[in-house]
Amino acid sequence: MSSRGRTTVLAASSLLVSITASVLSLRHIDQLHPTSPVEDVLYIGSPKMVKRASFGFDGLMACMYWTRTVQYFGHRHLNGEMSYNELAPLLEITTALDPNMMAPYQFGASFLAPAPPNGAGEPDRAIRLMQYGIEHNPNDWHLYYNLGFVYYTLKDYKQASATFARGSRVPNAHPFLKILAARMAEHTGDYSTARMLWSATFETSQDSHIRLNAIAHLRSLQVDEDVTNLQAAVTRFGERAGRLPSSMEELTAAEHLPGIPIDPDGKPYELSPEGRILVQNPDNFIFVTKGTPPGYKPPAFGRLRK
Repeated sequence: MSSRGRTTVLAASSLLVSITASVLSLRHIDQLHPTSPVEDVLYIGSPKMVKRASFGFDGLMACMYWTRTVQYFGHRHLNGEMSYNELAPLLEITTALDPNMMAPYQFGASFLAPAPPNGAGEPDRAIRLMQYGIEHNPNDWHLYYNLGFVYYTLKDYKQASATFARGSRVPNAHPFLKILAARMAEHTGDYSTARMLWSATFETSQDSHIRLNAIAHLRSLQVDEDVTNLQAAVTRFGERAGRLPSSMEELTAAEHLPGIPIDPDGKPYELSPEGRILVQNPDNFIFVTKGTPPGYKPPAFGRLRK
């Protein structure tokens, strides 16, 4: 056998041994916690213990734990579960095994902070995860964006501004970080800023969960903005005419609009007898805060997708 052939065989054998060892390590780790329910994923809660039990195959183990993380979240999300108790530990284990793996950080920014059923409701752990990522990858602007994004969702505009500003100084940082830093400095939570954030999240992620979540937010933002503007038009009509408009057609004519405004699904907005602007199918826009009937409760994002 040639030298090149021996090298190929040796490399293939080493890879097989590495994969086998990683699988055995993961099985060993699972057996150390045998009473955990299957849907909560078997694991040791301490990233340090997992790292010691990986027998040096940190990279392969990180990939396996990342796969488990996505499977865990996806399963519970699709079933509309109300808790994600293991999401933060799984992300922390994955990044402890491989601090340079970027996908878990963005996943954590999108799904650790939001309250159930659309996230784990653990913003403090989301922030710690992003800070850990920045500590180990200080020149990756995506991590500053992710951390600033978490602060923005918490309405901590001061911290969001400072974080985006730090990220803007990283080599090759995207120019929109400077714009976001300025917007946050104004303590603004307007629709254009939110749209910019969710659009950036969609454009910079390859993860299907994150992209679908961003699209759902963008669609809901459009409804919220439309309803806000139309509700203001109802108020203006009332101030001029001393009564509520009798129909959307009358409101549209009074505002000189080209037609009855439609939602992102192409359905016309409706006007209730009480003068409320309503979206026809609010279940299709689960993050809306406006345009729903009194007492309305949106379905979980995962259950809607199912």
